[in-house]
Amino acid sequence: MTTGVARPRGRQSHDRTGWWTQSPVLRRLWDLGGQSSGPQHAKRQELGIRWWREILLIGLFYAGYNIVRNQFGSAAVGPVHALNNAELVIEFERALGLYVESTVQGWFLGWDTFISVWNVFYGLLHFSVTFFTMMWLYLKFPEAYRRWRTTGLLCTGLGLVGFALFPLMPPRLLGACGPYGACLPDAGFVDTMIHYEGLWSFDSGTFQKLSNQYAAMPSIHFAWAFWCVLALRGKVRSGWGRLCLYLYPLLTLFAVIVTGNHYWIDAVAGAACVLLALAWATPLVRWSQQRRTRRLERGSDAGEIVTTGAQHGASH
Repeated sequence: MTTGVARPRGRQSHDRTGWWTQSPVLRRLWDLGGQSSGPQHAKRQELGIRWWREILLIGLFYAGYNIVRNQFGSAAVGPVHALNNAELVIEFERALGLYVESTVQGWFLGWDTFISVWNVFYGLLHFSVTFFTMMWLYLKFPEAYRRWRTTGLLCTGLGLVGFALFPLMPPRLLGACGPYGACLPDAGFVDTMIHYEGLWSFDSGTFQKLSNQYAAMPSIHFAWAFWCVLALRGKVRSGWGRLCLYLYPLLTLFAVIVTGNHYWIDAVAGAACVLLALAWATPLVRWSQQRRTRRLERGSDAGEIVTTGAQHGASH
């Protein structure tokens, strides 16, 4: 008995990638893996940008950054040294008439939910916004990616220099009586991470041992926020997106002050680190790309010579 349906005698060929092409999320992951053939992928190939190499570079750099920062910070520096540096900062700000950190924090200490929001802001956006910026540049603006990636790494390295040369007790520790605090009764600051809700607290014994309590100068929180603005400037088309972008460093500055984690001058030092890193990164990336171009040209010339020689030998 026949059904009248023609059955193919052999196995039909089919597109193995067709099932995922309908999903924008999977297409984006495929592109991230370097498998797409779009113009941005081609540009990354031309520039020598490989996703696995970028992950390895950034991961190793940040791991080394954490090891150096924590090993040579509060683990090796006593509170007296960090307090002396804090007094220098406070006296400098007072000389300018701008020692306002305790006043600003005091305005909001009774607003529990408000302070908790800024605790979360301080603990979460520092990494998430920076990661988003890095990924957006990688996917959409590969020509700019290498410059800003290098700037970010150099800026973070400069932060390590600041932590080592100028260990600084943050405002939140001035009144704290723990092993890292100054226990000053009239300091006028509250460690909001301890007394209000948030993602984590510096008061945790494990966190204290794993973190440099005196890594305040410069403020890497503000430095990365400022870096995000410079890296995405002119690349965000939405009006609301641009507003959020330009507000982000200002909100970060408010967050680090209202939570007692930084003096405002730490943010100034963070911005200076970004600008200095950018001044170094721009010629460094240009030199690296020129070196890559010359290497590819030499390889192309050598290939042409081999091909010409083979053709010449075959003709004889």
